[in-house]
Amino acid sequence: MTQNLLNWFINVLQGMPNGLIVGIVSMVPVIELRGGLIAAALLGMPLWEGVVCCLIGNMIPVPFILLFITPFFNWLKTTKLLHKFAEKMEARAESKKDRVEKYEFWGLVLFVGIPLPGTGAWTGGMIASMLNIPLKKAVPAIFLGLLLATVIMCIFTYGIPALIA
Repeated sequence: MTQNLLNWFINVLQGMPNGLIVGIVSMVPVIELRGGLIAAALLGMPLWEGVVCCLIGNMIPVPFILLFITPFFNWLKTTKLLHKFAEKMEARAESKKDRVEKYEFWGLVLFVGIPLPGTGAWTGGMIASMLNIPLKKAVPAIFLGLLLATVIMCIFTYGIPALIA
């Protein structure tokens, strides 16, 4: 499914510079940096360029998530059409909260950094917001987590294919 979504993004954004495509893909919830690095590899971007575009793209929404996700979900819960969606998203973040809560900063780093389904900057930001982790502590933790995820994903998207080729 992720591959199909990435191909759709690449086709829709065709004609834009590859770095911009990768940055936009990295901003999208669920896909994030992991998908951005795969898109960068598919587009034939050099590793360093793909990493920079992914990190920038994935970090752009983080301060907005931290500052506005709770009020946004509170507003969504007042609407008829989207209250179930907001409750579902909050419940999803709530179910992962205990992984971060105990170790706060380092828990957030590891949560964001281990590239598994349901982890990443978006969910990490939602959890940090739910736990009232201050912005000046949450942003560096999420960035360090993204660096960890970058190292892991670079091994899979650039390293292993280079060894096989």
